[in-house]
Amino acid sequence: MTEMCNGLLGKKLGMTGYFASDGRYLPVTVIEAGPCTVTQIKTRANDGYDALQLGFSEKKKHRLTRPLQGHFEKSGGKGFYRLREFSTENPDEYEPGQKVTLDMFSVGDKINVAGKTKGRGFAGVTKRHGFSLGRKTHGSRNYREPGSIGQSAWPSKVAKGKKLPGRYGNRRQTMRNLEVVDIRPEQNLILVKGAVPGPKNAIIEISKAQKR
Repeated sequence: MTEMCNGLLGKKLGMTGYFASDGRYLPVTVIEAGPCTVTQIKTRANDGYDALQLGFSEKKKHRLTRPLQGHFEKSGGKGFYRLREFSTENPDEYEPGQKVTLDMFSVGDKINVAGKTKGRGFAGVTKRHGFSLGRKTHGSRNYREPGSIGQSAWPSKVAKGKKLPGRYGNRRQTMRNLEVVDIRPEQNLILVKGAVPGPKNAIIEISKAQKR
């Protein structure tokens, strides 16, 4: 194909170490990238843009709603837990039901990996924002508190966006320009230098980084 799909879905398996060819020991994340199935083709003529809807992680048919069963019938009848769209320049080169694998990537490529970070619940400012601890001395009552946050008579309110305790994690995050260290197509595995968002077995989106 002259122009392949811009990305695909995968599953984070965990982190390990990897010895590069020059002897360096690198921290890498192991990702099960695809294979994904083309469930719908979006074209500029019909939808206003060119993209592929990909399905990942097969789902039993009796667990699908009737509308989804009808949707997946057009691509072979197999259902999927996750659906995402990825842009492509030539959607005419694909057909529903076609498999998309990690052949689009090669060792040394720069990629973007997006996913949901680990949810850590309600957290204070020390854990959530990295605030320094207070004095750990006799009588100190300001050990993990945020300290003074308000203003005086005017405007007499807390400024919007102030760093305060609250929900930590469980939000979408994208790690950009990560390097592909190794690819093992027979196992659908891709090894990426560094960490990616989410816990083990989290579903993530892998896409090609835009060249600067």
